[in-house]
Amino acid sequence: MTCLSDIDLATLHQHRLEERFSYKLAWSGTGHQQVQYNDLLMRHNASLKRQRIIPNKASASTTKTTSTIQASETLASSAESQPVKSEDEPDDGYFDSTTRRRRSGTWPRTRSLNAPSPFQQFGPCGRIMKNSAMVMQIQDPASQRLTWYKPPLTVLVIKKKDSKVLFPFVQLVEWLVQEKHMVVWVESAVLEDKLLRDDFKLDQESARFRQVHEEYAGVRERFLALREKLVTFKDGRDDLTDRIDFIVCLGGDGTLLYASQLFQQSVPPVMAFYLGSLGFLTPFQCENFQEQVTNVLEGHAALTLRSRLRCSIHRKGERRKESLQAAGSSNLLKPSLQRQLNYVEVNHSAGSNNNNCSANNSILVLNEVVINRGPSPYLSNIDIFLDGKYITSVQGDGLIVSTPTGSTAYAAAAGASMIHPSVPAILVTPICPHSLSFRPIVVPAGVELKISISPDSRNTSRVSFDGRNDQELNHGDSLRVTTSIYPVPSICAQDQISDWFDSLAEGLHWNVRKRQKCLDELSDLTSSVSDDTLDEFDNLKIYDA
Repeated sequence: MTCLSDIDLATLHQHRLEERFSYKLAWSGTGHQQVQYNDLLMRHNASLKRQRIIPNKASASTTKTTSTIQASETLASSAESQPVKSEDEPDDGYFDSTTRRRRSGTWPRTRSLNAPSPFQQFGPCGRIMKNSAMVMQIQDPASQRLTWYKPPLTVLVIKKKDSKVLFPFVQLVEWLVQEKHMVVWVESAVLEDKLLRDDFKLDQESARFRQVHEEYAGVRERFLALREKLVTFKDGRDDLTDRIDFIVCLGGDGTLLYASQLFQQSVPPVMAFYLGSLGFLTPFQCENFQEQVTNVLEGHAALTLRSRLRCSIHRKGERRKESLQAAGSSNLLKPSLQRQLNYVEVNHSAGSNNNNCSANNSILVLNEVVINRGPSPYLSNIDIFLDGKYITSVQGDGLIVSTPTGSTAYAAAAGASMIHPSVPAILVTPICPHSLSFRPIVVPAGVELKISISPDSRNTSRVSFDGRNDQELNHGDSLRVTTSIYPVPSICAQDQISDWFDSLAEGLHWNVRKRQKCLDELSDLTSSVSDDTLDEFDNLKIYDA
């Protein structure tokens, strides 16, 4: 089988165009191919004019050809006059109604950093239309390396709330400030830790706390010497976007989830040290942190791009308000419609205090978004739509929509498969479905999932995002989930493959069982049909190896 290069394919494609043109055959290819065919007609027409072959009074057949050429010129000029969207232009309109529907009536896929795509050319004619939102490249996980465009200056250090983490935390911060001369950001709650303060009365504390406070006297003294050099922030008040170059987490998997929640857009590289309980997402050890952090700061590290889910709740009242506003856009709103609009606005403002994830305010999750029945004794009845098409309904305790990173969390406990974080996918797992045939499914990254309460459901549902922001999902509301374009760049201790399988083995004891013993000589002889050989070995003394 002969493999043609790109140049050979382009030459073959050009020859097919010229062949159809020479026989005056119509070309019904794609838009890009039609423009190429029209351009060929225009160049041929210009060549004939230069050679003065076209007579002033054309015959009937020539008139027909000329009209075809003029129509082709008009089509080509109109195609050239249309603005062409750059492939580098970002596409952040996840839920924009003007960009959703295409000619085929399907929903477009959002851009994903790891989304796969086959080769763009299929023979001489077939090819994928060049579109920045759809044409992707298959990335080799080993090629994802950390590259600093300039030396990192600011570092965010996040620790878990545990007294055992105080000593490595102070030791790391002291080294970053004094040795690396970096600007260290910490959470404002760290400065309020009583074990790191000496400006309060110990008489009001318990005897056990006074003992622990005394044990951390040396750590507290070292921290107070650095306190004025630290920059603090408060979650929910300060925006860290474009302020942090590097993140260091000291704790468990929950610490990394908290760091992901702080950055709802681009996330700096995250280096997670194991100081928690499970440590599935924390591959680094604190024993030789100076050498490991130095290697990362010098750019000698591999990355795992952990995709996140972009979630948005669309309330029933908000859609109703939009429809009423569209009906009254001409300032001729009827009094009855005006009263309905005012009613919707009042209800929306009354319930906006508990709504942290509205239609205009999405949230990014690293593990999963969970829809469950809450305290209700009835089954959840949830409808699932994929790219606007109804898929199925879930009758059970709830539903888990997770990333590949979250496939080893709640989804794994619910019976789902574990997916490597470099795989572009979304995992949909039912929670205790009242069905024997409802298995977890994996859908491509970038599709939009719409989850809503069935109209005949007996109860509402609760929805939470990475275990936070628990909200109620009422009848008529919908939750829309898709892959975010902002992954979490997690720094690897070894590489993408070794870190993940080490976590499976050490954290979850994946595929752990006693090894099957090999067959010894006695077992081999037992399976033999020779009775004489067995009689000979009955008199032998066999020792175990």
